[in-house]
Amino acid sequence: MAGFAGLFSSDMAIDLGTANTLVYVKGKGVILNEPSVVAYHVKDGRKQVLAVGEDAKHMLGKTPGSIEAIRPMREGVIADFDTAEEMIKHFIRKVHKRTTFSKPKIIVCVPHGATPVEKRAIRQSVMSAGARRAGLIAEPIAAAIGAGMPITDPTGNMVVDIGGGTTEVAVLSLGDIVYARSVRVGGDRMDDSIIAYLRRQQNLLIGEGTAERIKTTIGTARMPDDGRGAVLTIRGRDLLNGVPKEIEINQAQVAEALAEPVQQICEAVMTALETTPPDLAADIVDRGVMLTGGGALLGELDLALREQTGLAISVADESLNCVALGTGKALEYEKQLRHVIDYDS
Repeated sequence: MAGFAGLFSSDMAIDLGTANTLVYVKGKGVILNEPSVVAYHVKDGRKQVLAVGEDAKHMLGKTPGSIEAIRPMREGVIADFDTAEEMIKHFIRKVHKRTTFSKPKIIVCVPHGATPVEKRAIRQSVMSAGARRAGLIAEPIAAAIGAGMPITDPTGNMVVDIGGGTTEVAVLSLGDIVYARSVRVGGDRMDDSIIAYLRRQQNLLIGEGTAERIKTTIGTARMPDDGRGAVLTIRGRDLLNGVPKEIEINQAQVAEALAEPVQQICEAVMTALETTPPDLAADIVDRGVMLTGGGALLGELDLALREQTGLAISVADESLNCVALGTGKALEYEKQLRHVIDYDS
């Protein structure tokens, strides 16, 4: 029966991220990439799901009282259980256009620092969303596989996965984690730093959407050489007289705003290097460090890290999809990677 179900099954790998959720279907690749946001309509104390993903993201920070738009994932783990379940159900249904009689086997990646309780919550959500079996894989391993690193070799590989909620720094050898550390700093923390900086320096209050736009268009981890860099016009609310206003912000200001989260990422990398066994550290000097995740796309972050560590730093080709691709590969080559997937609760 299993072989027969296998013909019709579409087993999937899910990268449940704080900012985006990606779904990889066996044999097809990544076929869904949407923001991890759910919008509700609250009526007579009952919640009805209005929108999930892209549509819901446009509602963030712009909802009337009767509608709530929330992000069920915080710092890489589930913060709102019911909403996360609804979101996973929605994405699975979206991928399963036709109704199949087989329940898919699903592998989900979890941050290295997730507690047993958080892992159980993720597994339970996936099971109640209709999975036959739910396996978990550590995010740094998935990121390294997705970036095409030879993790099964007896050599040290270092991967730094900068997501929306967490940055995972890991040293891998022989297909498993030798050292890993999860710091709760990522894309969201960068957005918050930009918001706080503008509030402090310019008396301007901006929303998360605007902060993210600043980060993705002119965000940089290093001071521009001319001390100013590119300029972006943004709008927000003036805190002194309460009216909306428009100002220009330049890259130097953004670099100053992002100095703290960038420093925390640098420190996490340095700590990992200090605690790595010497032979593996020697391999890392040889091979350098691989950056993955959406945060790796921050302008000149690789240069900032190179200045701090003196190592060769490279950004993975599809850094946004690395974790999903790696989780997908774990699904495709399950026999070889059996030891990194955890199926029991």
